[in-house]
Amino acid sequence: MEKRIIECVPNFSEGRDLTVIKNITDAIESVKGVKLLDVDPGEATNRTVVTFVGEPEAVVEAAFRGVKRAAELIDMRNHHGAHPRQGATDVCPLIPVSGITLEECAELARQLAKRIADELGVPTYCYEAAAFRPERKNLAVCRRGEYEALPEKMGGTAEAPDFGDRPFDEAAARTGATTVGARDFLIAVNFNLNTTSTRRANAIAFDVREKGRPMREGGKLTGKPLKDENGKPLMQPGTLKATKAIGWYIDEYGIAQVSMNITDTAVTPLHTAFDEVSRAARERGIRVTGTEIVGLVPKKTLLEAGKHYLRMQQRSLGLPEEEIIRIAIKSMGLDELKPFKPEEKVIEYLLEAEDGASKKLIDLSCKAFALETASESPAPGGGSVSAYMGALGAALGTMVANLSAHKAGWDDRWEEFSDWAERGQAILNRLLMLVDEDTEAFNRIMAVFGMPKGTEAERAARDEAMEAATLYATEVPLRTVETAFEAFDVLRAMAENGNPASASDSGVGALAIRAAIHGALLNVKINAAGLRDRAKADELVARGSDFATRADACEAEIVKIVESKIANS
Repeated sequence: MEKRIIECVPNFSEGRDLTVIKNITDAIESVKGVKLLDVDPGEATNRTVVTFVGEPEAVVEAAFRGVKRAAELIDMRNHHGAHPRQGATDVCPLIPVSGITLEECAELARQLAKRIADELGVPTYCYEAAAFRPERKNLAVCRRGEYEALPEKMGGTAEAPDFGDRPFDEAAARTGATTVGARDFLIAVNFNLNTTSTRRANAIAFDVREKGRPMREGGKLTGKPLKDENGKPLMQPGTLKATKAIGWYIDEYGIAQVSMNITDTAVTPLHTAFDEVSRAARERGIRVTGTEIVGLVPKKTLLEAGKHYLRMQQRSLGLPEEEIIRIAIKSMGLDELKPFKPEEKVIEYLLEAEDGASKKLIDLSCKAFALETASESPAPGGGSVSAYMGALGAALGTMVANLSAHKAGWDDRWEEFSDWAERGQAILNRLLMLVDEDTEAFNRIMAVFGMPKGTEAERAARDEAMEAATLYATEVPLRTVETAFEAFDVLRAMAENGNPASASDSGVGALAIRAAIHGALLNVKINAAGLRDRAKADELVARGSDFATRADACEAEIVKIVESKIANS
């Protein structure tokens, strides 16, 4: 299952007092599982933009603590700065990164807004995707008149906050109002050009940005601007929705760039923007030589790009994500100006590095995994090894699919094999996760033994925790059984229709999958024996046993196909 990650980018109305800023970010970082990515104070704006990421529950809690600390430390009656503002925490957007939808973030934002008002007494508006009224999707509508207009907006008016409305009082005077919302991830990107002309870079930016360029008489660049009946300039829209762009010259690099914000990657993915800017540049005799991503990027953005360019090459998409990301980097020239290190630029990889204290089994070398299994520690054990055998079986099917997609003379079948390779890669990835999850299941049981058991209540709590941990330890290897079984479809298809030279690999894969299923079933049985709920235990064992029986038949069928292929080769 894809890890659920959201980003939060609160703007606090303090950009000069570093002690106050540090107090706020300390409150945010006090929540386990949150990674602080950036703190950007501005003296002229008297405003600090903070960026942090993590799983949704942790991020929402960290946002609440940041808002709480800001309300305690920032007095809006004394605030002056160049940026529009109406509260100590001015805005607080939640942004989906992976494994969660914008709609889910919007609901989390509404819950956070209510909690801020209920527990802190801070008047709160909801904007963007979290808005309760269409006009409040626009932040400027919520912030109309800024802090100074709050006395006339609060107290039951049409412009009152969504939560915490009341007549303007001393508490509201101190904290101002906060605006909480949910929006899509914004990608800031610069496209490098083989020119030093800012004017030509701007022309390309106007060609593609959603707003476009002013229309002129006769369609000429030097013609008189055309205006509508209200005197506003008529615009010729650009070719890319959900984008803003300008052209500029960068002294540091000695080149012009098209600088772009992509405000909705579901509408305009990064690779679509790159291709379109490249097209518009070519029409003006200019070439895009590379791409510079400003800040961080979600992993899916690069995976989508890599698969896009693989598809253009008619190559299999069923590759490990590291290879797909490498294709994206090279295709868009992300490493032209400086090395592009995914572990430093991809949000998910940064979070994994933060969790690096608990080393994963799947990150070990083959030798290290074997030696760890052979050590005196009871984990990893048969459950993790079964999941790993299943992963290897799925990997062999995926390999045959990828080799078949590239086989000379089979060019018209590349999509057929690419689809099988993607299926195999997905199964492989899920089984790799189960390698570590099986050990986690064992650790949960061991943790129960450390619980107190002196009083009757403590013994009851311990028994309940043991039952839950044992159920989890039974369900994890059952998932290995069910997931590994899916690999038979890939292996059968490859044995029948894949590259004949790799037929034996499909057979070995089938043998590995059968062993994985029977091995995981043994773990289901031994853990189910510890369940007090015997009906549940019998159900889980029966499910696993049914898969094992079917696995025997599938393995025999695939090996028979492989033997036939070898005999006729």
